[in-house]
Parts: sequence; C-alpha cells; structure tokens
Amino acid sequence: MTNLVDRVTVPTLLTVASTPTTPGSIDTALLGEYLLGTWADARRESRTLMKDAAFHRDDSLNLDDQRERVLGQLRLLADAGSVLKAFPTALGGEDNHGANIAAFEEIVTADPSLQIKSGVQWGLFGAAVLHLGTQRHHERFLPGIMSLEVPGAFAMTETGHGSDVAAIGTTATYDEATEEFVIDTPFRAAWKDYLGNAALHGAAAVVFAQLVTKGVTHGVHAFYVPIRDAHGFLPNIGGEDDGLKGGLNGIDNGRLHFDGVRVPRENLLNRYGDVAADGTYSSAIASPGRRFFTMIGTLVQGRVSLDGASVVASKLALFIAITYGSQRRQFTAADPTKEEVILDYQRHQRRLLPKLATTYAMSFAHEKLLTAFDGVFSGARATDADREDLETLAAALKPLSTWTALEIIQEAREACGGAGFLAENRLTQLRADLDIYVTFEGDNNVLLQLVAKRLLSDYSRKFRNADAGALAGYVAGQVGDAAVNRSGLRKFVQTVADFGSTARSVGFVRDAASQRQLLTDRVQTMVASLAGRLRAAQKASPTEAAALFNANQNELIEAAFAHAELLQWEAFTEALEGVTDAKTVEVLTWLRDLFGFTLIEKNLAWYLINGRLSAQRAAAITDYIDDRLLPRLRPHALDLVNAFGFEPEHVRAAIASGAERARQDEAAEYFRVRRAAGIEPVPEKSLTKKSLTGKR
Repeated sequence: MTNLVDRVTVPTLLTVASTPTTPGSIDTALLGEYLLGTWADARRESRTLMKDAAFHRDDSLNLDDQRERVLGQLRLLADAGSVLKAFPTALGGEDNHGANIAAFEEIVTADPSLQIKSGVQWGLFGAAVLHLGTQRHHERFLPGIMSLEVPGAFAMTETGHGSDVAAIGTTATYDEATEEFVIDTPFRAAWKDYLGNAALHGAAAVVFAQLVTKGVTHGVHAFYVPIRDAHGFLPNIGGEDDGLKGGLNGIDNGRLHFDGVRVPRENLLNRYGDVAADGTYSSAIASPGRRFFTMIGTLVQGRVSLDGASVVASKLALFIAITYGSQRRQFTAADPTKEEVILDYQRHQRRLLPKLATTYAMSFAHEKLLTAFDGVFSGARATDADREDLETLAAALKPLSTWTALEIIQEAREACGGAGFLAENRLTQLRADLDIYVTFEGDNNVLLQLVAKRLLSDYSRKFRNADAGALAGYVAGQVGDAAVNRSGLRKFVQTVADFGSTARSVGFVRDAASQRQLLTDRVQTMVASLAGRLRAAQKASPTEAAALFNANQNELIEAAFAHAELLQWEAFTEALEGVTDAKTVEVLTWLRDLFGFTLIEKNLAWYLINGRLSAQRAAAITDYIDDRLLPRLRPHALDLVNAFGFEPEHVRAAIASGAERARQDEAAEYFRVRRAAGIEPVPEKSLTKKSLTGKR
C-alpha cells in the first residue's frame, strides 16, 4: 500500500478458459472455477471433506455433547491432514500458507465451531509456536500440536485488555538461580479470558506475558506453558468455564490464571527476543515497540482467515435466500391464476442483489489479501514494507467482511420469511456463530483506526520532502476545489449538462473511471481534511494530542471504512480483466456497477454536501439501480449463486433443496384443477408492479 488509496500490487487472479453454456447466460462453470482462486485445489479438497456428515453440526446436542463432538471432529481433521498445510515439510506439512488458509475457510460450511476450534489449535496455538519459536520449539512442540496429541490454547487476551495487548498484566519473571520463568497473574483483570480450548480440552497454552529479567521489563513475549494433565489443572494454575455463549458453543472457551507457575527458560518462544542463562536479554530488534508489532504481525493469518470465512458464509446465506426466492410464490401479479415468484418483486431484488454484488466484491478482494499473505509468509515478498502492507490490508478488509456478513445473513433470513427462522434452514445459527467474528482477531473499530493512521502517515509522507512550490500548488488546488465545491458551481454545471434526461445524468457517472473517481475522491478528501485538523497534534503535548485524536476518532474510522470499500471495488474491477467469456464479463460488469452505485448511493449525503454530485445526478443513480441494473441482473441471479459451487451437503437447508418448488407446483396444480371444475373462483388481478411504482 502506498499513498492514500493505491492498491497492494499482487499477481492478477488466474484466467480461466471459456466454455460457454446456454446462449444468453453466463458461463457458470468458468465463473465457479474463477471464484475458487489461486488455491482452487485446496478449496476443492476441503469442500469434499466437508461433505461428510461426520463434520456437520448436530443441532440436537446439548452444550457438553456439542463440545465433545467438535473435539472428535478435530481429530478427524488431523487424521485427514488438510489443516496442516502451513507447517514445515520436515514435520509432515507442506509449507503452503495460502492453501492452508483457503482450505480452512471452507470448513465454515460444515460448522463454524469446528472451523474456529481448528483455528485455535493450528492457526493460533500452533502458528504461535511456528512463527514465534525457533527450531528447538518446532522439533519439540509442533509434532504433538499437529497430531492433536496436545490440544492447546492461545492465551493472549485478558479480561481487562483485549485490543491493547501491549498493556496486558500477566508477568513472566526470570529466576536466574533455577533458569526458569515464573508466570503470575497479579490481579483479576489480568486473567486470560475467552480462550478456546481453555475450559476443558487444552493441555498446554502459548501464554503472552510481560517479560521481566534483572528488574527490567522488556515487553510482551510468548511462552509455551503446560496447563493440564489427565487429572486436571497442573499445580498453581486455575481457570473457569466461560459457559454458554451467543454462538460457537462447540468450542470450550474459558479463563486461565497463574500463581507462580514455573517453566524452563527454553520455553520462551525466542525468535524475536531471548534471555541467556545469566538473565541477559537480547533481541535483533532494538526498539521495544517495533519488536512488539513485529511479533504480533506474524499472527495476521487470523484476520486473513476470518475475512475469507465471512465471504464463504455470505455466499452460503445468499445461495439459500436467492434459491428460495426463485421458487417461493406469493400474491398474484401479471397472471391472476398464478402467484408471483418473490424474487421477481423489485423490493426483493433490492434486498438481495446488492448484497450479492457486495459478496462478489468481498470475494475478489479476499483473493488479493490471501495472495499478499502467501507472498509474505512464503518469503516471496517479505520486506518490511510488504509486511506493513499486508497488516494494513487485513485490518481494512476484515472489519468490512465480518460486519457485512452479519448484514447479509440477517437480510437473507428476513427475505426467507418464517422459513428463514427455522433452524433446519441454518440462517439463524449461522448469524449467531458469526456474530463474534467482528470482535476477535481485533475489534473492527480498533482495526480501522490502525488503517486510518496508516492513511494519514502515507499522506504526510507524500509531502514530507516536497519543495515550497509543490506544497503551494497543492494548497492552491485544494483552495480551488473547495471554492468550486462549496459554491455549488460543480453541481450547477452538472445540472445544466443533465437537464431533462435521467439517462444523460447517469451516463456521466456510469463508467468505471467515473465510479473510481467518485469513490477515490471521497477517501482523499476525508483524509486530507483529517490531516489538516490533526496537524496541531504534532506540536501538542501527549495529553493534548490524545484529546485531539479522540475528538476526530469517528471521522478516522469513516475514512478507513471508505478506503476499504474502495479496495473492494478495485479488486472487483481488476477481476473483470481475468474473465474471457463475453456474456459473463457483461453480467459481472453490471454486478460491479451495482456494487459501486450502491456505495455511492449509501453516501449520497456526503457527495451532495461536498458538491460532488448534483441532486439530479444523485437521483439518477438510484433510478439506474432500480430501472436498469436490477432488471438486468434478475435473470442471472440463480447462475451467480450457483457459481459459488456449493453442493447439497454444504447447504443442508430444506428451502434451498428444491422442495419449495415442488410444493408450489403441487399447490398450483391443485387450484388449476379446482378452477377448471368451477369449484374455485379465478382470483382478481392484484396490483401490479407498474401500478405500485408508477414506472414503465
């Protein structure tokens, strides 16, 4: 990532050869392959495994039985080896980080509890040993972690400190006499909390604590700590069960605390900081702050995988809702003897098709994120700048995808009416399980603040070495833009150009370049405005600077959110270049336009207030969505969700199985026969969409 909204440069998504199907339809096979991305084989392998009912959630189980079932499923995953792709080849892995995440994300179709518990075991506990430890730790600890002989917890979060990891209270004090670290929980708020595998199953944990040696605190480091044997907690270790949660109840989340727990010096995961036998601390990274962020940055895969899992869950929800909407009939419309398919109603399209467009954008953006992640962790693109770009990209996309997944699942549930509320159709449980995704691996609002700080940093860096002439030119340009925008001249010119024609109005903003300009301009303007308001912080005291930052916190998050949406739009636009079938490109372009126009429509107040759009052009955008894009996309809605490639064993929702169509056909035949016999009157024609909307 470079200045403001420039994109991370990653290889173009793979191009798939075209094999057209029915004339006038999209090439579903091509699109399905394209959506699988670079690690298509890993996704297919994982999907094949997830078809097995042994991995599926069982809604009939109580809390204890759910937890034991998921633990048993974890053993099946370990036996299959599909979750071990990121581990070293010398230990039975594949050193394939992108494939590992791709395969992991698909587990959400079976049961999000299984996905997250496997993520705790191998993506957090195991990955911490892999990335924060050295060869001795790999050889000693990883085999048991990989085989599940040693279930483990990732003990970072504390009751009193979740997002601010640098301020955690747990300590690990070095005792030179015994060459051991003594781990303590000094107060209740320092208990490790919300930890998967902590309540029941964990035999060990990677514990994050403030390292203290020779009376000096060297910041947060990670330690491998055994916590249980066959008889329960080891001496001086205690804990509690977090109990029933709002979702993910197949995972045994719990709390841990320590009272003088001793571990050997060698249990310090010492890739970034070590302590010699005499207590001398050493690190190749002199700055404690930089050392901390380097350590935490190695664990970014959690955010990457949550972004991808949210995309998969969104696809699943929309597959269910759009399939059901294509079969369910209600109210008569054009034909008084036959009820209307509910997806033919404009409002139903407005509810679901923009969500479908957003899901495609999320999917293409995630592929870029996953490619950047693999580049860093494979070593192909692993400079400090590459790592910083990856961390910022993950911090931008994870909030949007996790928040949006909840919106999509909820809208899908409501669009399916009462049927959507039945557990057998999965949407309510999926919504409950994904709720916590917005919080763990970084609270979304905190992550977006990190993105905003990076945007401001890039903005200031752009002008750090600029000469007086460049700065004067920039300031003059800003003043000129402000004069045009605030005086209404821009809107006046638009109104004159658009006069008398909705088609002409939307024509000025319909193409990709215009969408990009509007979306980019919003981000740049917001960042520039923030930079101007925060400039005083450079000369202020720490207290004054913190107050100034806090006063602008909401605007910072808004700017970061807009930036992340732009990244998704850019990813969608770039992805169009990799599709070779003309009809598929045409439909995907409509879908991209729907995504872009929906973003602009959502923020019309900003565009109007800041003089970027006239009222007529703003109204034209809404009309274009309703009158052109939705009708064009409606015939392709089923193809677009079928391209997600889910099989019945992945979906497992009665309303998406074809049963609804059979019920509707049975009802239609029943009334047809009765009307033909004169038993049933022909119903009056109901209000049509034309009479309801006044549109032709």
